[in-house]
Amino acid sequence: MIVIAHLSDVHLDGGPRAAERTRAVMDYLNALPHDLDAVLVSGDIADTGKPSEYEEARALLASRHPTVICPGNHDERVAYRRVMLGEEQPSELPVDQVLRGERFVLAVCDSSVPGEDHGFLTEQTLTWLDGVLADTPHEVPVLVAFHHPPVPLHTPYVDGIRQFGEERLAELAGRHPHLRAFLCGHAHTAAATTFAGRPLLVAPGVVSTLRLPWETATEPDHHVHLDEPPAVAFHVLGDDGRLTTHYRVVTGRR
Repeated sequence: MIVIAHLSDVHLDGGPRAAERTRAVMDYLNALPHDLDAVLVSGDIADTGKPSEYEEARALLASRHPTVICPGNHDERVAYRRVMLGEEQPSELPVDQVLRGERFVLAVCDSSVPGEDHGFLTEQTLTWLDGVLADTPHEVPVLVAFHHPPVPLHTPYVDGIRQFGEERLAELAGRHPHLRAFLCGHAHTAAATTFAGRPLLVAPGVVSTLRLPWETATEPDHHVHLDEPPAVAFHVLGDDGRLTTHYRVVTGRR
């Protein structure tokens, strides 16, 4: 079977709280008795996009497992490219990456829009993704990841800044039956739904948890839980092709 750990929204800001929560999750993953096929970190790595926040991220997100990290709406592409990818002359182009395992492909798209909170996949990114899928044999499953969910999650705070233009992605998916699932973050809540006839699996937030509309009170900032522990998703692709997701809360205890 293939096992991918998926975390999101660490929002490293130079302070102890986000760092401790991120460290707890990564310590948990690095202490697992078996190797993972991949670790995916689906955006909002930095809180404000400062180079110092990416220096912190590079240290904290280091892993013994193969790891791929993508930007979110809180990230800044130039600083991300310079620090996280080691580019000496970083561009402002989308940060699209692919991790090719022995029995799977993880294609990670940059859905961020510079200066905005909502998401959108550029034509360049969609062309790149189409090429990754076309170049992958149909017997090899492909998982596609990005930061912003392309459908409403019934969370008004997030739905207004979700990924738009999603019909283009759905059309692309229709041409590639070996695209098995979509993975994302942004919502700060573990969730599972569908998009383009595939599972859409949302990672919980590391830095905080979003209160759902039926959990909120009247205070302006009451939509965010700061006292809930961080969590991680495990996506398991079995030999029979079935995809199963488990969610684990990380408390720091072994």
